[in-house]
Amino acid sequence: MTFNSNADVSGHTAKRRGRGGLIAGGAGVGGLGVIAVILLQLFTGGDAGSLLAGGGLGTAGDGGAEIAQCDTGADANANDDCRMAATELVLNGFWDDTVQGYRAPQLIVVDGQASSRCGTASNATGPFYCPPEETVYIDPTFFGILRQQFGTEAGPLAQMYVLAHEWGHHIQQITGVMDANPSNGTGPDSNGVRIELQADCFAGAWVADAATVEDENGVTFLQEPTEAQLQDALAAAATVGDDNIQSQSGVVNPESWTHGSSEQRQRWFTVGYQYGAGACDTFGVSGGDL
Repeated sequence: MTFNSNADVSGHTAKRRGRGGLIAGGAGVGGLGVIAVILLQLFTGGDAGSLLAGGGLGTAGDGGAEIAQCDTGADANANDDCRMAATELVLNGFWDDTVQGYRAPQLIVVDGQASSRCGTASNATGPFYCPPEETVYIDPTFFGILRQQFGTEAGPLAQMYVLAHEWGHHIQQITGVMDANPSNGTGPDSNGVRIELQADCFAGAWVADAATVEDENGVTFLQEPTEAQLQDALAAAATVGDDNIQSQSGVVNPESWTHGSSEQRQRWFTVGYQYGAGACDTFGVSGGDL
């Protein structure tokens, strides 16, 4: 899914925080154990940074800097940082129309590493949502890890899916879903898995309608997704399935799952894409149907 080149994305409120210097792409990511930690923490909406924290630069709550050269859809198509910032506008437009009383989260585009109340944000910890701050943290160089270590294309729509998933956690936060469904351990029927699958479903619902959201001049921000782009997003969802991650170490143990299987993540994304956010009640289905 690509931006219309003449769309006005200058109204985004994303900020850059941190300083470069951590791993870029796959360089410096040691072995499977570290990668498993990275991916198991991906999309958790919890204390992702604390596992791999290292003296983060930039403090939680500081304003950050502007995203440079990010005014048009053409800018967003050319640069991952701007793409994330521009996607913020489309996500907010969709959810403002979908959730009564919607309030937008802050988006921090991380440069190297930055501190948050949920730990250190970096491309090593992966994107995450910090509920106490109502803030999404993402270092776009993380997508290089997915490409180099896991062979996914991680193209524009896959990147937007990752961000839309984190926005899904924000929706859960402001609508009370997180408070109503506290952690009850791990396993395929756990609340943690249901939280993650619902966020995937919310992401799918957004993708289905994203191309209808317009800028202040009445220009749609995005073009309709192609089938190839949708398959790339589904591939990204499969990459972070618990069974896929565990299979790389040779042992798949569903009782330790925190995110759901690759099949579940793809299926719930598709449910949202086909039927909308109202169909994303992962807490209303039995474990066998999850």
